[in-house]
Amino acid sequence: MSNKEPRPTTWAPFRVPWYLMKLIGLTGGIGSGKSTVAKLCAQRGWRVVDADRIARDIVKPGQPALAELAEKFGQDILQEDGSLDRKELARRAFVDKEHTELLNSITHPRIQKETQRQFAAAREEGVDFTVYDMPLLVDNGLDGDMDFVIVVDVDPEERVRRLVEFRGLDEADARKRINAQISDDKRLAAASHVIDNNGTQEHLAERAAAVCDEIEAASS
Repeated sequence: MSNKEPRPTTWAPFRVPWYLMKLIGLTGGIGSGKSTVAKLCAQRGWRVVDADRIARDIVKPGQPALAELAEKFGQDILQEDGSLDRKELARRAFVDKEHTELLNSITHPRIQKETQRQFAAAREEGVDFTVYDMPLLVDNGLDGDMDFVIVVDVDPEERVRRLVEFRGLDEADARKRINAQISDDKRLAAASHVIDNNGTQEHLAERAAAVCDEIEAASS
């Protein structure tokens, strides 16, 4: 749990003091169902800051990150209309650890800048619970900045199956992407709460609701 920020001496009336907002890191390996849990949190009324959405926004045509990616990975990762060919970038970026780290070095600082802007906006609005939906939360050492960390856990072989069946990846590409991320053991070691998603959607919803209840109770 992070307690690095000092309490302010005053705050605007009728607002929840900014230091009372709880930051909940939500993470899980690719294909774990993390995005589904994020939607369930949003339905509960919690604010969700989506790192993947931010990542898409920072590589839109005209953005500096897109130009840098084209310089490092090749101009042919751009489509005819100037937009990013995500599949081609992924094919090149996830070929090995060196290329994955290159991708991350270009995108992650920009993602963090926009993320912090959204956190600040949520605090200013008096939001009680903000979920940071971030696949690489533990990989990037950001779990220590969270008040709680939820890890959505699924067996690797089940994740491969889902990536092939529901996202249209070939099996080799799915395994490369999984292997490019931090190990499940390291991710789980950072968790304050774990949601097992090896079962049905109904089971996932029940477990997610129970974890949210626990976090709200611990914050009261």
